[in-house]
Amino acid sequence: MIKIEVLFPEVCNLYGDMFNIKYLEKCIDEVECIKTDLTDTPRFVSEDVNMIYMAPMTERTQELVIKKLLPYKERIQELIDKNVVFLLTGNAPEVFGKYIENEDGSKIEALGILDLYAKRNMMARHSSMFLGKYEDIEIIGYKDQFTMAYSDNSNNYFSQVIGGIGLNKESKLEGIKINNLIATYVLGPILIFNPLLTKKILTMLGVKESKLAYEKEIMDAYNQRLEEVKSRIN
Repeated sequence: MIKIEVLFPEVCNLYGDMFNIKYLEKCIDEVECIKTDLTDTPRFVSEDVNMIYMAPMTERTQELVIKKLLPYKERIQELIDKNVVFLLTGNAPEVFGKYIENEDGSKIEALGILDLYAKRNMMARHSSMFLGKYEDIEIIGYKDQFTMAYSDNSNNYFSQVIGGIGLNKESKLEGIKINNLIATYVLGPILIFNPLLTKKILTMLGVKESKLAYEKEIMDAYNQRLEEVKSRIN
Protein backbone atom coordinates (compact mmCIF):
# COMPACT_ATOMS: atom_id res chain seq x y z
CA MET A 1 0.00 0.00 0.00
CA ILE A 2 1.38 3.39 -1.06
CA LYS A 3 0.52 6.18 1.40
CA ILE A 4 0.38 9.72 0.01
CA GLU A 5 -0.22 12.56 2.46
CA VAL A 6 -1.67 15.74 0.97
CA LEU A 7 -1.00 18.68 3.24
CA PHE A 8 -3.81 21.16 3.82
CA PRO A 9 -5.81 20.65 0.59
CA GLU A 10 -8.59 22.94 1.84
CA VAL A 11 -6.22 25.94 1.59
CA CYS A 12 -3.29 24.71 -0.55
CA ASN A 13 -5.12 24.10 -3.79
CA LEU A 14 -4.47 26.90 -6.29
CA TYR A 15 -4.03 26.53 -10.07
CA GLY A 16 -5.73 23.12 -10.18
CA ASP A 17 -2.60 21.49 -8.76
CA MET A 18 -4.64 19.05 -6.66
CA PHE A 19 -5.14 17.16 -9.92
CA ASN A 20 -1.54 16.00 -9.54
CA ILE A 21 -2.75 13.75 -6.73
CA LYS A 22 -5.98 12.75 -8.45
CA TYR A 23 -3.90 11.51 -11.37
CA LEU A 24 -1.37 9.69 -9.18
CA GLU A 25 -4.25 7.88 -7.48
CA LYS A 26 -5.37 6.57 -10.86
CA CYS A 27 -1.85 5.34 -11.64
CA ILE A 28 -1.40 3.28 -8.44
CA ASP A 29 -3.51 0.21 -7.74
CA GLU A 30 -3.09 0.13 -3.97
CA VAL A 31 -2.95 3.67 -2.63
CA GLU A 32 -4.18 5.52 0.45
CA CYS A 33 -4.54 9.27 -0.03
CA ILE A 34 -4.43 11.01 3.36
CA LYS A 35 -5.87 14.51 3.26
CA THR A 36 -4.60 16.47 6.24
CA ASP A 37 -6.44 19.69 7.10
CA LEU A 38 -4.72 22.69 8.64
CA THR A 39 -6.31 21.87 12.01
CA ASP A 40 -5.07 18.25 11.96
CA THR A 41 -1.79 16.78 13.15
CA PRO A 42 0.01 15.56 10.03
CA ARG A 43 0.03 11.80 9.67
CA PHE A 44 3.78 11.84 8.89
CA VAL A 45 4.43 12.88 12.48
CA SER A 46 3.37 9.54 13.94
CA GLU A 47 3.84 7.10 11.07
CA ASP A 48 5.75 6.61 7.86
CA VAL A 49 4.25 7.71 4.57
CA ASN A 50 5.61 7.19 1.06
CA MET A 51 4.95 10.66 -0.29
CA ILE A 52 4.11 14.16 0.96
CA TYR A 53 2.51 16.67 -1.39
CA MET A 54 1.79 20.37 -1.00
CA ALA A 55 0.24 22.61 -3.65
CA PRO A 56 0.29 26.41 -4.10
CA MET A 57 -1.47 28.71 -1.65
CA THR A 58 -2.14 32.38 -0.97
CA GLU A 59 0.50 34.52 0.69
CA ARG A 60 -1.49 34.71 3.92
CA THR A 61 -1.87 30.94 3.94
CA GLN A 62 1.90 30.54 3.66
CA GLU A 63 2.28 32.13 7.10
CA LEU A 64 -0.32 29.80 8.62
CA VAL A 65 1.31 26.74 7.06
CA ILE A 66 4.79 27.73 8.28
CA LYS A 67 3.45 28.12 11.81
CA LYS A 68 1.71 24.74 11.55
CA LEU A 69 4.74 22.81 10.27
CA LEU A 70 7.46 24.46 12.37
CA PRO A 71 7.10 22.04 15.33
CA TYR A 72 7.71 19.15 12.91
CA LYS A 73 10.79 20.58 11.19
CA GLU A 74 13.15 17.86 12.46
CA ARG A 75 10.73 15.11 11.44
CA ILE A 76 10.42 16.59 7.95
CA GLN A 77 14.21 16.67 7.61
CA GLU A 78 14.36 13.07 8.78
CA LEU A 79 11.88 12.01 6.09
CA ILE A 80 13.82 13.86 3.38
CA ASP A 81 17.00 12.08 4.52
CA LYS A 82 15.12 8.76 4.38
CA ASN A 83 14.23 9.39 0.70
CA VAL A 84 10.53 9.87 1.25
CA VAL A 85 9.07 11.46 -1.90
CA PHE A 86 8.14 15.13 -1.55
CA LEU A 87 6.48 17.18 -4.28
CA LEU A 88 6.10 20.91 -3.58
CA THR A 89 4.59 23.00 -6.37
CA GLY A 90 4.04 26.70 -7.03
CA ASN A 91 4.95 28.77 -3.99
CA ALA A 92 4.94 25.77 -1.62
CA PRO A 93 8.77 25.51 -1.76
CA GLU A 94 8.96 28.91 -0.04
CA VAL A 95 7.44 27.39 3.10
CA PHE A 96 10.42 25.02 3.27
CA GLY A 97 12.95 27.77 2.54
CA LYS A 98 14.74 30.21 4.83
CA TYR A 99 12.47 33.24 4.67
CA ILE A 100 10.07 35.26 2.53
CA GLU A 101 10.88 38.95 2.22
CA ASN A 102 8.09 41.50 1.79
CA GLU A 103 8.32 44.68 -0.25
CA ASP A 104 9.02 46.73 2.88
CA GLY A 105 12.00 44.57 3.79
CA SER A 106 10.27 42.69 6.60
CA LYS A 107 10.86 38.95 6.64
CA ILE A 108 8.67 35.96 7.34
CA GLU A 109 10.89 33.24 8.75
CA ALA A 110 10.16 29.88 7.11
CA LEU A 111 11.13 26.30 8.03
CA GLY A 112 14.76 26.70 6.96
CA ILE A 113 14.99 23.22 5.46
CA LEU A 114 15.82 24.33 1.91
CA ASP A 115 18.64 26.76 1.12
CA LEU A 116 16.28 29.19 -0.60
CA TYR A 117 14.69 32.55 0.10
CA ALA A 118 12.03 34.49 -1.77
CA LYS A 119 11.25 38.15 -2.38
CA ARG A 120 7.65 39.27 -2.87
CA ASN A 121 6.40 41.99 -5.17
CA MET A 122 2.61 41.97 -5.07
CA MET A 123 2.47 44.69 -7.73
CA ALA A 124 4.42 42.64 -10.28
CA ARG A 125 2.91 39.25 -11.08
CA HIS A 126 5.18 37.13 -13.28
CA SER A 127 3.51 34.82 -15.78
CA SER A 128 5.35 32.81 -18.41
CA MET A 129 5.59 29.49 -20.16
CA PHE A 130 8.31 27.07 -19.11
CA LEU A 131 10.41 24.52 -20.95
CA GLY A 132 13.21 22.69 -19.18
CA LYS A 133 15.05 19.42 -18.85
CA TYR A 134 15.07 17.12 -15.83
CA GLU A 135 17.53 14.25 -16.27
CA ASP A 136 16.51 12.77 -19.65
CA ILE A 137 13.04 14.26 -20.01
CA GLU A 138 11.70 17.61 -21.16
CA ILE A 139 9.52 19.45 -18.65
CA ILE A 140 6.75 21.78 -19.77
CA GLY A 141 4.41 24.03 -17.82
CA TYR A 142 3.93 27.61 -16.84
CA LYS A 143 4.68 29.99 -14.01
CA ASP A 144 2.42 32.46 -12.26
CA GLN A 145 3.88 34.10 -9.18
CA PHE A 146 4.41 37.26 -7.15
CA THR A 147 7.83 36.15 -5.88
CA MET A 148 11.29 35.46 -7.17
CA ALA A 149 13.42 32.89 -5.36
CA TYR A 150 17.16 32.89 -4.77
CA SER A 151 19.44 29.95 -4.03
CA ASP A 152 22.75 28.47 -5.05
CA ASN A 153 21.02 25.46 -6.55
CA SER A 154 23.79 24.67 -9.03
CA ASN A 155 24.31 21.25 -7.44
CA ASN A 156 20.72 20.44 -6.56
CA TYR A 157 18.46 22.06 -9.15
CA PHE A 158 15.36 20.32 -10.45
CA SER A 159 15.45 21.38 -14.09
CA GLN A 160 17.74 23.16 -16.51
CA VAL A 161 15.90 26.00 -18.24
CA ILE A 162 15.48 25.83 -22.01
CA GLY A 163 12.80 28.50 -22.26
CA GLY A 164 11.36 30.75 -19.57
CA ILE A 165 12.98 31.54 -16.22
CA GLY A 166 14.58 29.58 -13.41
CA LEU A 167 14.21 30.44 -9.74
CA ASN A 168 14.38 34.07 -10.85
CA LYS A 169 14.71 36.02 -14.09
CA GLU A 170 18.51 35.79 -14.05
CA SER A 171 18.66 32.06 -13.29
CA LYS A 172 18.76 29.21 -15.79
CA LEU A 173 18.22 26.59 -13.09
CA GLU A 174 14.70 25.87 -11.84
CA GLY A 175 13.60 24.41 -8.53
CA ILE A 176 15.43 22.21 -6.05
CA LYS A 177 15.92 18.45 -6.04
CA ILE A 178 17.31 16.80 -2.89
CA ASN A 179 17.08 13.02 -2.58
CA ASN A 180 13.45 12.34 -3.54
CA LEU A 181 12.27 15.88 -2.83
CA ILE A 182 11.21 17.98 -5.81
CA ALA A 183 10.43 21.64 -5.12
CA THR A 184 9.37 23.55 -8.22
CA TYR A 185 7.46 26.67 -9.21
CA VAL A 186 6.32 24.96 -12.43
CA LEU A 187 2.55 24.62 -12.65
CA GLY A 188 0.46 22.57 -15.01
CA PRO A 189 -0.63 20.55 -13.11
CA ILE A 190 2.92 19.34 -13.57
CA LEU A 191 2.24 15.58 -13.38
CA ILE A 192 -0.59 15.74 -15.92
CA PHE A 193 1.43 17.97 -18.24
CA ASN A 194 4.52 15.76 -17.84
CA PRO A 195 3.65 12.04 -17.81
CA LEU A 196 7.31 11.02 -18.04
CA LEU A 197 7.93 12.87 -14.78
CA THR A 198 4.97 11.02 -13.30
CA LYS A 199 6.66 7.75 -14.26
CA LYS A 200 9.82 8.89 -12.48
CA ILE A 201 7.85 9.60 -9.32
CA LEU A 202 6.11 6.23 -9.52
CA THR A 203 9.56 4.64 -9.67
CA MET A 204 10.65 6.68 -6.63
CA LEU A 205 7.58 5.37 -4.83
CA GLY A 206 8.57 1.80 -5.61
CA VAL A 207 5.59 1.09 -7.84
CA LYS A 208 6.72 -2.03 -9.67
CA GLU A 209 4.65 -1.58 -12.81
CA SER A 210 4.65 2.16 -13.37
CA LYS A 211 1.94 2.14 -16.02
CA LEU A 212 0.24 5.47 -16.49
CA ALA A 213 -3.50 5.88 -16.44
CA TYR A 214 -4.79 6.83 -19.89
CA GLU A 215 -1.21 6.45 -21.09
CA LYS A 216 -1.79 6.83 -24.82
CA GLU A 217 -4.03 9.87 -24.42
CA ILE A 218 -1.81 11.64 -21.92
CA MET A 219 1.37 10.96 -23.94
CA ASP A 220 -0.32 12.24 -27.11
CA ALA A 221 -1.35 15.39 -25.25
CA TYR A 222 2.17 15.81 -23.84
CA ASN A 223 3.83 15.51 -27.26
CA GLN A 224 1.38 17.96 -28.82
CA ARG A 225 1.77 20.44 -25.98
CA LEU A 226 5.55 20.07 -26.11
CA GLU A 227 5.61 21.07 -29.76
CA GLU A 228 3.33 24.04 -29.07
CA VAL A 229 5.50 25.25 -26.20
CA LYS A 230 8.67 24.90 -28.28
CA SER A 231 7.15 26.86 -31.15
CA ARG A 232 6.01 29.68 -28.87
CA ILE A 233 9.21 29.91 -26.79
CA ASN A 234 11.62 29.55 -29.69
